[in-house]
Amino acid sequence: MTNETNQETCCSKCRRPWCITIFGLLIISFLIAMPFIAGTPDAEKSSDTIRFLGRFHPVILHLPIGIFSLIIIQELMSMFSRYKPQPGLIAIFIGAASAVVAVLFGFMLYMGGGYEMSKLLGDHLWGGIIFACAAVLTLIVKAWPLPEKVSQKLYRAMIFGSVGIMTYASHGGASITHGEDYLVEYAPNPIRKVLGHEPKVDPADIPVKPLEEQIAYEDIVQPILNKRCVECHKEGKSKGKFRMDSYELLLKGGKEGDAVVPGDAVKSNIIYRCELPEDDDEHMPPESKTDIEDHELAVIKWWISAGADPAKTVAQLEITDEIRGAIAKLDRSIDPKAGKSEVPTQAKQDLPSAELLKSVAALSKEFPGGLTFESQASSKLTFTGVSLRSNLNDAVFAKLKSVIPSMVSMDLSSTAITDSSVKLLASAKDLRMIRLSETKISDAALDTLVGLKNLESINLYGTRVSDAGVEKLKSLPHLKHLYLWQTDVSAGMIEKLKAALPGVEIVTGI
Repeated sequence: MTNETNQETCCSKCRRPWCITIFGLLIISFLIAMPFIAGTPDAEKSSDTIRFLGRFHPVILHLPIGIFSLIIIQELMSMFSRYKPQPGLIAIFIGAASAVVAVLFGFMLYMGGGYEMSKLLGDHLWGGIIFACAAVLTLIVKAWPLPEKVSQKLYRAMIFGSVGIMTYASHGGASITHGEDYLVEYAPNPIRKVLGHEPKVDPADIPVKPLEEQIAYEDIVQPILNKRCVECHKEGKSKGKFRMDSYELLLKGGKEGDAVVPGDAVKSNIIYRCELPEDDDEHMPPESKTDIEDHELAVIKWWISAGADPAKTVAQLEITDEIRGAIAKLDRSIDPKAGKSEVPTQAKQDLPSAELLKSVAALSKEFPGGLTFESQASSKLTFTGVSLRSNLNDAVFAKLKSVIPSMVSMDLSSTAITDSSVKLLASAKDLRMIRLSETKISDAALDTLVGLKNLESINLYGTRVSDAGVEKLKSLPHLKHLYLWQTDVSAGMIEKLKAALPGVEIVTGI
């Protein structure tokens, strides 16, 4: 009997998970030591391999989140229902292993640079590491053959603690990517108050603020930057080591030097980058983001040229009718703090008709995300078909015929449209911007564009237009930008255009 007992005790000791325990503790030690060993991230010294692998972090992190969420559901069912599912050791192992892998890839993303050192970034880094360590410890606890009551209580404490840490770390990651108020942006005021955020203000409750009394930077320029730029240039995510979420940091610039040169918009890097051809890798905003509108860029250039003062009101700056019109086009709902502006009577009356609203609603199903109003107080439309590419041909484009008269901006780059589609634009008398780059249009399309007297920007990059066609564009009175890169237009014609249109920026890629 004694021999049998000794044999069982021996077998029990052999079955104890020493390998899992020792290996798990080594992994925990490595994860904790990793930031101290690696030191501060340096984007210039980081290899492309590290950067490449780091980009997979947002994909991989969903695996441990999903596994641990499922384990929590099983535990709750086991605690509060008749059904008693028990997560197996394999599920815990996969969850812990995927957590470690997610942290390793996240650390490579961190070491690849592009993120400003901040408390938010540090909290997310250590939150992820602690979560992975807690997941490994949970696996060790699950693996050991402890007394049932002790094992269950300790395991549940570990699993619920791990998920709590995981939630905190995930929230930090979302805040870095989308902004600290991302989760509560649309939350009701009572929830915002509980979470320590200021209550939302209904724009309708903000008193009208005459344009002349508005502070040019705070009320007009900063909301544009918040909308177009700050997502990639803020605390915790400052591409090019450049932040734009405050006036001081905007003027401080980044690794490329001064971003704003007060009094000289032409020498200001943010203007230079915005005016580069869209196919240029240095163009801002990047291809994945919505490009800045011409009237928005005009307002920023006006403010910089006037001295880029953070405190002066519009009345204290020289303002032209053109800039007044550009400000009137701004969607002031993008930043409630900007208040309401005194909108010209014409703009107040420029609301979409019921028929136009109905047409846009129907077409939005055909072109999701492609057809939008220029602003909430405008009946003018913008359209982009870039995402459709070759699927946007003449037959598909013809479906937009009823709303084309309301168009002010159209991006048809890299689509399959031809001169036949451009002919339909003859009714778009208010069209200011048209992008036809890398399409199959010819000089015949330019015969239509010549009739659109409000055109300010025409992009013909990568098309087969020639001297005979582009020469006709000299008659457009408001033309400001003309893109002729990789076309059949000769160098001689380019010089003739520059001489005839001294105020027009002609981009040839040379």
